[in-house]
Amino acid sequence: MAFQGKKLINNPDDVVTEFIEGLVETYPGLQYLDGFPQIKVVLRADVERGAYDKVAVISGGGSGHEPAHAGFVGPGMLTAAVSGDVFASPPVDSILAAIRAVTGPMGCLLIVKNYTGDRLNFGLAAEQAKSEGYKMEMVIVGDDCALPPPRGIAGRRGLAGTVLVHKVAGAAADAGLSLADVAAEAKHASEVVGTMGVALSVCALPGQVSSDRLGPKKMELGLGIHGEPGVAVVELQPVDVVVEHVLKQILSQETQYLPITRGSNAVLLINGLGATPIMELMIAARKAVPELQLEYGIAVDRVYTGTLMTSLDMAGLSITIMKSDENILKRLDAPTKAPAWPVGSEGNRPPAKFPVPVPPSPSMKDDEILAQPQELCKQGCILEAAIEASAIEIINLKDSLNEWDSKVGDGDCGTTMYRGATTILEDMKKRYPMNDAAGTINEIGATIRRVMGGTSGILYDILFKAAYASLKQSRTVTANEWADALEASVAAVSKYGGASVGYRTMLDALIPASTVLKQRLKAGEDPVTAFIASSEAASAGAESTKQMQAKAGRSSYIAPDLLASIPDPGAMAAAAWYRAAALAVKNKLHGSKS
Repeated sequence: MAFQGKKLINNPDDVVTEFIEGLVETYPGLQYLDGFPQIKVVLRADVERGAYDKVAVISGGGSGHEPAHAGFVGPGMLTAAVSGDVFASPPVDSILAAIRAVTGPMGCLLIVKNYTGDRLNFGLAAEQAKSEGYKMEMVIVGDDCALPPPRGIAGRRGLAGTVLVHKVAGAAADAGLSLADVAAEAKHASEVVGTMGVALSVCALPGQVSSDRLGPKKMELGLGIHGEPGVAVVELQPVDVVVEHVLKQILSQETQYLPITRGSNAVLLINGLGATPIMELMIAARKAVPELQLEYGIAVDRVYTGTLMTSLDMAGLSITIMKSDENILKRLDAPTKAPAWPVGSEGNRPPAKFPVPVPPSPSMKDDEILAQPQELCKQGCILEAAIEASAIEIINLKDSLNEWDSKVGDGDCGTTMYRGATTILEDMKKRYPMNDAAGTINEIGATIRRVMGGTSGILYDILFKAAYASLKQSRTVTANEWADALEASVAAVSKYGGASVGYRTMLDALIPASTVLKQRLKAGEDPVTAFIASSEAASAGAESTKQMQAKAGRSSYIAPDLLASIPDPGAMAAAAWYRAAALAVKNKLHGSKS
């Protein structure tokens, strides 16, 4: 049954920026960069750009997990947190802005939850920062214990255990340790922590219709923090039974996710997922502590109970166990003023606060708006028609993409692609040099990077940047050059995303398209006919994902039977815009001959 979730919000598109504004008004030690809506960064108010004399610790990810990550910014914890849109990885430019704003000579550690989009965006930002002279390290946290190994290229998801890694790293940095030592402590902490979640309801994304797949008497085990389905749906159980099951899974000797045995010491975190009363969390804590001590022979050194990392308004909880030693306890006990860490906040709010200017990027150019309307050549007209048709096709497909993605992912594929398509239509009239094919492709990549978050955004950015690199080598762009550019784009996405044919991604549409296009052109076929044939191959490839088991992205966490008969939204989107472009080129050329 579908329902529209009730929210105390204004415009659904403004929830993240308005959350940040409220957060910094509430806590005097926090500030934000003046880059809304593209750049959403919360940072310590006492850190001056370039002057910070300790290792900067930065984390972040998609919004919707509040208080994570911005609530953990403060002395002794994070130096800055980068927010993406709801359930979408923050763009590279936002991460770079955070790095430039708080990193001093000691360097910067990025702590990243193990999701493809976060790894790609934070990884690319780290490489760019290194090229600018910053000392950088990155630690990936994958503490999910719900799914049996192996998880393919996706790996274990990053969950609430990431917060404990934040605390360990932040305290180590505050103690004055070097970047290498802070990174080593964070990495060690990430290797001795495990988490599993349980949900009583799905979450409702702001402004979207949600489907309650559970109903009143069901619960879900082993779900992630983006609303994606869990390992199993079972009958609602008493919390004591739930706690027993979760602890058994986390401490399983079969999976051996945690190096904890009888006689070990541990830290326990009971975390609410957004709509769980503190009463219920405390009831779970009261069961978990003696269960660990009596049934598993584990000494519980610390217990943290509260709402630290959520999935919007999801009812449920997650349980985290971290193997503790003297040093980890020292870091966890170290003082911090991060407002969401389970200690009291201090200080008075000043009468007025003003956002900090975004540091300029040394590689950033001023927006180049076309001064005069272009007189388009024949190739420019064809390119314009293809781009416009592709964007309109994606706009029309928004609801279908969201519906498919709600069943196999986090439900926002259509919204993300729609955001990119609408902005492309706006930008193409004022900033795309249509007579320059390579330049136009480069500008499309810039548009996507600016407005599309999550894994889709970074992968499409990579796709168009690779195409630009291929096309700019040619003085005139022929059908063969376009085919080479598509081949290069597909290769780049495969290289950085890790997927290939059969992984249930957009490459299942684009690789067949590239192959057929090259083959038909090599055989001497008319370019338009070859383009149409390759678009048919793209459509067939996308449809074939209905029978595939996912090996990449969030779908890889979902049971195969739940994916059956549902196509991959990313593949369907790629096939749709590619097909629309092919038909537009055909119609334009035929029209020009008549």
